[in-house]
Amino acid sequence: MAPNASIEGALERPPLLAQDTPQGARAILGAETGCTAVIDGVRLAYDDEGSGAAIVCLHAIGHGASDFARLRRRFRASHRVIALDFPGQGRSGADREPPSAQRYASLLVGLLDHIGVERPVLVGNSIGGAAALIHAAARPDRVRALVLENPGGLAPNDDAAARFALAGMVRFFAAGARGARWFPLAFAAYQRFAVLRRSSAAEQRRRIVATAYESAPLLEQAWRGFAAPEADLRPLATRVRCPVLFAWAKRDRFIALRRSLPTIRLFPDARLETFRAGHAAHLETPERFEASLERFLAGLP
Repeated sequence: MAPNASIEGALERPPLLAQDTPQGARAILGAETGCTAVIDGVRLAYDDEGSGAAIVCLHAIGHGASDFARLRRRFRASHRVIALDFPGQGRSGADREPPSAQRYASLLVGLLDHIGVERPVLVGNSIGGAAALIHAAARPDRVRALVLENPGGLAPNDDAAARFALAGMVRFFAAGARGARWFPLAFAAYQRFAVLRRSSAAEQRRRIVATAYESAPLLEQAWRGFAAPEADLRPLATRVRCPVLFAWAKRDRFIALRRSLPTIRLFPDARLETFRAGHAAHLETPERFEASLERFLAGLP
């Protein structure tokens, strides 16, 4: 959460000049194989390796396709593994629309059509999981299965606790967008203690932290959107007919399992596994997550 207003005001500085920010720092989080496609006016970068049944990976807000680099290396011998950079993240271009799970689901449809993928397994973390859920509910014939890591939208976003947390995070990232001097250190602490909490994710966490000022405006927009009525995806649960694996990082400080569990129980064909992680099991407990994914894939019809 952001500091109080008096401390914040004392530590802020004027808007950043170009040289103040590590320009293009987010590129290191992005797709590595050089694939690009223009979808609805947005240049999307993505990785695409291997052959066989497709796995499509969707990252958390402010991250990038490189979140799934290890997973791609493990599964590309048996699967076609695709991981995209959402707009304004990684190596993808900016979007004319603000970030939201609905927008990302729409762009996903265009990308899948562009690359000729019919029924992938979608692996989605956070907002990526929410986008995967929206796509599966709207186009059940286009999804083989879902693997959802702490997806947004399954818990109420309009009660007092949610409103307080969301408003606090909007203020936090708004301060970063304004160039508050304290923001990089606070952002590093946020990543360390609330997002990627385990040492196994330290390298990716370091890369994300390096984008602090660059990512702040996008993150502010995203957190504003998390409070919107359309961000509540609970009504979609019963419409998802494919098998679903919930791979839940149980140390998540924002998307708590206990608040999402009533919705998880509404999915017709779902199983739940928990991991000792903060927000992204595939980054923080990669060996166990990959073994779980392998078992899940082996059991698909």
